[in-house]
Order: sequence, then C-alpha cells, then structure tokens
Amino acid sequence: MATLLDLLGNTPLVELNRINPNPNVKILGKLEGNNPGGSVKDRAAYGMIKGALERGEITPGIKLIEATSGNTGIALAMIARLFDIDIELVMPENSTRERVLTMEAFGAKVTLTPASEGIEGSRDYAEAQVAKGGFLMLNQFANPDNYMAHYHSTGPEIWRDTNQTVTHFVSSMGTTGTIMGTSKFLKEVNPAIQIVGCQPTEGSKIPGIRRWPEEYLPKIYDPSRVDRVMDISEDEARAMANTLAKVEGVFGGMSSGGAASAAVRLAQELESGVIVCIICDRGDRYLSSDLFGA
Repeated sequence: MATLLDLLGNTPLVELNRINPNPNVKILGKLEGNNPGGSVKDRAAYGMIKGALERGEITPGIKLIEATSGNTGIALAMIARLFDIDIELVMPENSTRERVLTMEAFGAKVTLTPASEGIEGSRDYAEAQVAKGGFLMLNQFANPDNYMAHYHSTGPEIWRDTNQTVTHFVSSMGTTGTIMGTSKFLKEVNPAIQIVGCQPTEGSKIPGIRRWPEEYLPKIYDPSRVDRVMDISEDEARAMANTLAKVEGVFGGMSSGGAASAAVRLAQELESGVIVCIICDRGDRYLSSDLFGA
C-alpha cells in the first residue's frame, strides 16, 4: 500500500490538441495538480525537507519558516506534518483565502505581510525571524534541493513519457526550481532540447510567475540553462487559463495559463516538434479570485 510520499510525481501528460494551432506539433501539458498537495511544488517541498533532515539541520526546537506565494507553502505544510515539524508560512495579505485555509488545515501558522510589499516583503520578514534565532528557512530561492527535485523526477518523467521525443520544454519562472532542474536533466540527455521560460510583461501580476528585481533574483537561477524567455501579459495568462478549462477541460491557475500561452505561441513558429508545458496547479486554488469570473 502506498504512502503519501509514494504519490509524489509521475503526473500525467495530456495532449492539448484543441488549442494547438499547428497540426505538425504536439503540445503536451504535464498535470502537476495531480500531486497530492495539488501542485508542482510538492516535489521541491519534499526535496528540501528531506535534504535538511539528512544534513541534520532540523533539530528539536527548530521551527521552519518560509516565504511563499502559496503553492510551496501548501506543499511544505503537508510534508512538514508527515515529519511532525512545526512550520510558519509567510505570504502577502492578498493571497487567495483558499491557500491560507489549506495551509492552516495542515497545521501551519500563516503570517500575512502587506500586499504592497509583495513576496519580497514576505521574504524580508522571514529572514528577520531567522536572524532572531529558533527558525530555519529552507529558502526555496537559493536551495539546490529545490531544483534537484526536478532533476531527479520531473525531467526523467518527461523524457520517459514522451518516448524521448520532447523537443521543447516550457515552464513559468517563479523560484525557477522547476525550469532549472528539468533543464539540467533534459540538456544532459539531449542538448538540442530547447528550454523556454515565461515571465510577466512589465506591470503584469501573475501568481507563480515573477519578473524579479535584481536584488531578489533567485540564487538557484542560471540563465545559461534557459534558451529563451517569453514575456506573457496578465491578460494573456488569464484568457488562456479560462480557455484551458472551457476548451480542453484542464483546470489550472494563471501561471499554467501563462505557460500554455507560451507553448501555443511557440507551436506557431515551429515546423514540427513535441512541446511539454507545466500545468503547475489546480484552478480550484483561485476560485475566490476573479480569475474565472463570468
């Protein structure tokens, strides 16, 4: 009988043929919402907690603290509970209520920081608490265990499930763990595979995708592992999230809409190919927002 940890990863690939403008190209969405915690972040959360435990960094009396825009926090809350570790999660106050309630349901303490400060304010708060002592921050933005989780799982799964035919990998870029680890694996097995990242256009706000100020750029990010970066507008990501649900029956959030938009745009440029894009979570995490408004 499987444990919860056995259910991490091995998420399905589904062909997105109704939004695909090019019959000579396949667009495949990797449904990360099928992870037990509902998002791609389950992989990194387990990798970071497992790594910290193995290195002896989590000792009695130490509490975890992490800044998050939502999905990583939910995943960390779930995994921490399996190891009886206390955790405080720090988010901007405009995060959706579903996310806060889900973290609290797993037993996490949730601290909300001013929306005007964004995730950067949450990161500053978490770092200040660590400086006071008694806290360990896994720091998803600088922790190699984040991207290595994808090197060991997401990348090999895509290679296996496309029968080694994948030509392009498209992912939103937030902490950049997904794209860094998957790129590392795919480039090792076939350097010709193109890695495409998505970031918001100037002024666009897309949960899960960031255009980081230089001082907050994730330390795990290595631009040499990304062949191309596409700018995605908030309107474009919103529209595609709705189209995915209404046309393909795939219910994902706004960052999933951003990645799918980039995949469609890419398909229009290619003569042939197999594009895999990350559908990073489930749309029910956004129902209290206006993402799926009439």
